[in-house]
Amino acid sequence: MWFKHLHLYRLHGEFALDAAALEGALEPQAARPLGGADARRLGWTAPAGRLGGGQLLHEIQGHRLLSALRQERLLPASVVKEELDERVADIEAQEGRKVTRKEKTTLKEQITEELMPRAFVRSQKVDLWWDTRANLIGINASSRSRCEEILDLLRETLGSLKVTPVTSQTLPIRAMTTWLGDAASRPADMQLGDQVELKAKGDDGVLRARQVDLDSDEIQQLLESGRQASKLALGLEGRLSLVLHDDLALKSLRFGDALIEEADHADDGDDALARLETDFILMAQSLSQDITRLLEWLGGEAQKEPSALQGAS
Repeated sequence: MWFKHLHLYRLHGEFALDAAALEGALEPQAARPLGGADARRLGWTAPAGRLGGGQLLHEIQGHRLLSALRQERLLPASVVKEELDERVADIEAQEGRKVTRKEKTTLKEQITEELMPRAFVRSQKVDLWWDTRANLIGINASSRSRCEEILDLLRETLGSLKVTPVTSQTLPIRAMTTWLGDAASRPADMQLGDQVELKAKGDDGVLRARQVDLDSDEIQQLLESGRQASKLALGLEGRLSLVLHDDLALKSLRFGDALIEEADHADDGDDALARLETDFILMAQSLSQDITRLLEWLGGEAQKEPSALQGAS
């Protein structure tokens, strides 16, 4: 249940749907098995799997948990090419002529359609946390593009959805570079980790370092040469450790031992569904506090002007 990554989005406007109404809206967009000719499909699935009895939404104290199932057939281009080459060779041998480019394109489409039902299906579940009190959505995905797919599904489910990526008053790359180069600038409750990515302003590429002393002379020399921190491992008073990215994505999340122990000692009666909901609410409450604090480190959240919301996802 514990999220590994987090992309944050600010909700704009009011959403009056209660839990029952929202679950009813989710059902028509529920995940279905891929049809024989379907290359991919995205739909809502039960966060607790079979243990949840098909329940598509969990809402606890204003925090909502949804899960999307992304299914995709994997048909390697090399397999299609091999079959295409064989068919082209057969035609040319039997008819004594060269197969045209247009014919090859048509053959390739036919082969893809024939092989697609037999292609291996890869499934991926993506969890979404919706803090209804803070009007905040967090998606547990490694890439921004995957998040946009989930938001598109939510938009289709709700009929409309106005969200923008959360941004800060101080650019993360500027703040991270300052924290890295000046220990006195670091907030008292910040713990520096052991991982960093440094970008050069020119074309000198990117330097990545893991398990290093970030206060070392080598790191400081790189900063003095003009490099900036585009990723930085940080901790919040032992509650949460993460790698902050320059687009405000939070990666490699690790929750503090005290929170994990609290979840482990919760009285759930060995009920797997109760365990999931306990883990979720503890995680969600912790994230709400830690995100607020992280944004304070970055000078607060940047307010979107009305014009900036036009065409927002």
